[in-house]
Amino acid sequence: MATTERDYYDVLGVSRTADEREIKRAFRQLARELHPDVSDAPDAEQRFKEVVEAYEVLSKAETRELYDRFGHAGLRRGGYQPTHFDLGDLSSLFSAFFGDDIFGRAAGGGRRRRGADLAAEVEIDLADAARGVAKRISFDVAVTCDACRGSGVEPGTEPKSCATCGGLGRLQEVSQTTFGQFIRSQTCGRCGGSGTIVDHPCESCSGSGHRVEEHTLEVEIPAGIHDGQRIRISGEGHAGMLGGGAGDIYVLVRVKPDRRFTREGNDLLSTVDLTLTQAALGTTVKVPTIEGELELEFEPGTQPGEVRVLRGRGMPALQGYGRGDQRVLVNVLVPRRLTDEQRRLLVELDRSTDESAYSEDEGFFGKLKSALR
Repeated sequence: MATTERDYYDVLGVSRTADEREIKRAFRQLARELHPDVSDAPDAEQRFKEVVEAYEVLSKAETRELYDRFGHAGLRRGGYQPTHFDLGDLSSLFSAFFGDDIFGRAAGGGRRRRGADLAAEVEIDLADAARGVAKRISFDVAVTCDACRGSGVEPGTEPKSCATCGGLGRLQEVSQTTFGQFIRSQTCGRCGGSGTIVDHPCESCSGSGHRVEEHTLEVEIPAGIHDGQRIRISGEGHAGMLGGGAGDIYVLVRVKPDRRFTREGNDLLSTVDLTLTQAALGTTVKVPTIEGELELEFEPGTQPGEVRVLRGRGMPALQGYGRGDQRVLVNVLVPRRLTDEQRRLLVELDRSTDESAYSEDEGFFGKLKSALR
């Protein structure tokens, strides 16, 4: 037993209700930090032994239950003795607990490597972004070779252990200085860190362990997505090496501009054109919304620059509730070309009206503030 007899939960930095995954994660992290080959702290070796012992007790249901009920004394009475590991070989320690070592090598040899991520791009309309849509994308991806099952070794043959690094995939150089031992670790240059040498590479994949295929995938694009956002699809990227997990796909979503609307956050901005007489006399016109046309009534005397707010007619909130608004800006069209008769009528209109016909109930900026409120 460790001489300090510290609380095992405190040693690992977890609560007494921590589950198996939390305990395992805490142990792996502390083991990486405290191993004497990595840490320069004077008490690193002692703390490392405590961490190993704490994990050995708390990772097994029977010893954990005994410790929870009776503490260190209960473990001693129960005959528990900590396993003695060679702390100079972190690979052996992790292999004993997890079937792999701290560097990610599988129990049978080479380094496990996660597959590379992929990038894809999809283009949608603004209307699709408003309601959500499913789009199919095609891409080339590296998959595990069927013949060698990703090992890169020709079936019927076996790789041999690298003589340079002894199958560890890394080399250590120990030098003695006035301050003590200095240990330098580096990837083995002969085997590239795999720990094995392949004399007979797989003919189907030329020893790469992968082959390239074209895949098609349906991507669910959520309602409310913005231009330039990415969707992550886990495990659909390039295959990993020697049992490593596949990478991910990051799909860049491009929302095509819509000439009818400008998007600001979840709000949509649009314009409506009224003729001079429509604005003066009042009218009802159809205005576009993201869900179709809507009849909108304008009162007599509608002024250019007025903003009408259509509540809840904007874009839906991404992964949330509610919708933005649509703001309709009024543009009054002034005739550029008039006949003599039209000009005469306008002159007569101007003469027959006084300033009271143009008096404002509320200024333009007041109306704009009201609309924004």
